[in-house]
Amino acid sequence: MTTSTEESLWARCFHPAPESPRQLFCFPHAGGSASFYFPVSAQLSSVAEVFSVQYPGRQDRRKETSPDDLNTMADQVYAALREQFHARPTTFFGHSMGATIAFEVARRFEADGGELSHLFASGRRAPSRFRDENVHRRSDDGIVAELKLLSGTNTALLGDEEILRMILPAIRSDYRAIETYRCEPGTAVRAPISALTGDSDPKTTLDEAEDWRGHTTGAFDLKVFPGGHFFLGSQAPAVIALLRQHLSSSG
Repeated sequence: MTTSTEESLWARCFHPAPESPRQLFCFPHAGGSASFYFPVSAQLSSVAEVFSVQYPGRQDRRKETSPDDLNTMADQVYAALREQFHARPTTFFGHSMGATIAFEVARRFEADGGELSHLFASGRRAPSRFRDENVHRRSDDGIVAELKLLSGTNTALLGDEEILRMILPAIRSDYRAIETYRCEPGTAVRAPISALTGDSDPKTTLDEAEDWRGHTTGAFDLKVFPGGHFFLGSQAPAVIALLRQHLSSSG
């Protein structure tokens, strides 16, 4: 049985709303941490209790080893948070690597008898769309260059060698996990899926985002926003409005 300590280790709630009838779990990108979703939690705590998943190897979990296999990560997330997922109507939101982890956790949730309200897959091509990428094999400088290209991490932090030494092992593990992940076409969840993408994202074409349609037996829609891989920054009001609308209308 999962303890509350284990749950709080894996999911951070910055603005508790225990009386809310619904909950939103947010899954960070490669190298990302729970605090990335603090603004989302602040904006949506009136309509749902918002939890942000904290993977091993970062922030207060930096001494732990981060899994370099995405299915292992999904297994660990589900084992730790299973009881929370089943407690009340649940929605998942994941960005980049987090979208794929959310999809795999959703598969485990449904296989265990759960019913996910909705899956928002942001900034990531469909699970079955493969690109032969090898960022995880690059030197530390090569990984930092990739992060700067995508602008997913504060560039000031990327120039701090002490901080880099702390976060690069987890980032490399994350890249290895997502770049070695494979999913067969037609592998689907029952939950409705909304795919969100930036119109100039170098990591996801519109066709690759559209192919999330084949990974649900429920409803699907694609929403395109101005911006690149981290369009969430400039488009935060629109994305939060979308989530608010869903959470306000869902059971």
